[in-house]
Amino acid sequence: MNAHIDSLNTALAPVRQRLLTHPIYQAVQDLDGLRDLTKYHAFAVWDFMSLLKALQRDLTCVTVPWMPVGSGTTRYLINEIVTGEESDEMPAWLGDPNDRISHFELYRLAMQQMGAEPTLIDGFLDQLRRGTSVEAALQATDLPEGVRRFVAFTFEAIATQQPHIMASIFTFGREDLIPDMFLEFVQRMDEAAPGPLKTFRYYLERHIEVDGDHHSHLAMQMVSELCGDESGRWQEATDWAIRSIEARIGLWDACLAHYSELTASH
Repeated sequence: MNAHIDSLNTALAPVRQRLLTHPIYQAVQDLDGLRDLTKYHAFAVWDFMSLLKALQRDLTCVTVPWMPVGSGTTRYLINEIVTGEESDEMPAWLGDPNDRISHFELYRLAMQQMGAEPTLIDGFLDQLRRGTSVEAALQATDLPEGVRRFVAFTFEAIATQQPHIMASIFTFGREDLIPDMFLEFVQRMDEAAPGPLKTFRYYLERHIEVDGDHHSHLAMQMVSELCGDESGRWQEATDWAIRSIEARIGLWDACLAHYSELTASH
């Protein structure tokens, strides 16, 4: 860990604490609440993959004819992360354990297993496949404004085409900071009524295992490589990471407001 990373983490600490103590983790206390949460959080899981692929596009050569691009170390780091996120191990209860699955596809299967409808994210992706822009597809999808703003922020960062900014958001603003109490709540629910939450629990635990350890270390190396000793880049990395966590807080605010309306109407 270098001094720049330490300074960045110190700057992020207050906003990160706000995210970790967000009231949504206390509000969602049953399966219905989880179902409602996942149909919006699916958009964050999807755009995380988009951010990752934007980084791979800008840090490696993904066109033909191939040319060497950038640092070999940075290429290795991003390709290693992509392999895990885009083609992780398939849980045995979902299919052939020799098969592979992306974390987004795993999340979608977890939604279906718990009885959550992936209609919103599926419809959104169908629009993109037909050539609709991300902005237009977001507007055409029935989403809380905070969810739209969250995805729009991610694509604003991608549009900068500045790898150090995207890498910082990926590493410090988009690592899923899952509070222990939320994971324990899901584990208790799964043990009390085995079945519906098996894959969702696996997703959370796998995310913490892979992203919170191996990928987190690789991603920090990547940020350090991209920022080097340029103080301006480190400041931008810090500013955008803070904005990213604030956007996640806005996403949770929107999800909480929707869930509160839902419970009040019953």
